Amino acid sequence: MTISSSPDRYTFQKEGYIKRREEQGLEPLEEYIEMFKTWKQQDEANMVNPEWQEHNMEYDLRTTEWILEKVRNSNSYAQNLYAAMCNNDFQKNEFMPRLSGKTWGCSWRSAGGIIADMQEKGDYIDWYCSGIRNDAPVLLDEQFAELTKEQQDHYIETKSYVGEGYITDEIKADLKKLGWDVMPDDPDKY
Repeated sequence: MTISSSPDRYTFQKEGYIKRREEQGLEPLEEYIEMFKTWKQQDEANMVNPEWQEHNMEYDLRTTEWILEKVRNSNSYAQNLYAAMCNNDFQKNEFMPRLSGKTWGCSWRSAGGIIADMQEKGDYIDWYCSGIRNDAPVLLDEQFAELTKEQQDHYIETKSYVGEGYITDEIKADLKKLGWDVMPDDPDKY
């Protein structure tokens, strides 16, 4: 089984750190650089650890070809999946996780990193807060017609982005097919 990973994962923060140190006329601290390598190594170790894999939605997402293809072929779908992972808990639709109450959830950064890994490019920052940064104005038909084909495609795609925590019907159905259910929101959670 192939595990989808981005070669650029864990590089955004490291590169920013190195740039800031250079701007300050300082050498990057090796132990700080080593921390980023450790994160990558931990991810690689998790991916081959049977205990970590069990009842883990990240593992299922990064190893299931049909959903990987959907994420790789559509940034809108990828963003919608990212948004669904934010602020939600999921449960494997199997007897033991249900009986024990075991759930899966992740941070917004982790969700962005999962999508980067699924697309095999970029880092978490390419998706982080993508649901709240879609502030493109509504265009009139005449304005839309003046855009290049590439600009039109980008406009249409980003207009289908949803806010963090929102789960589209397509994503909900696909996660169900993958064997995961969205946990009902707990009114006492906040």
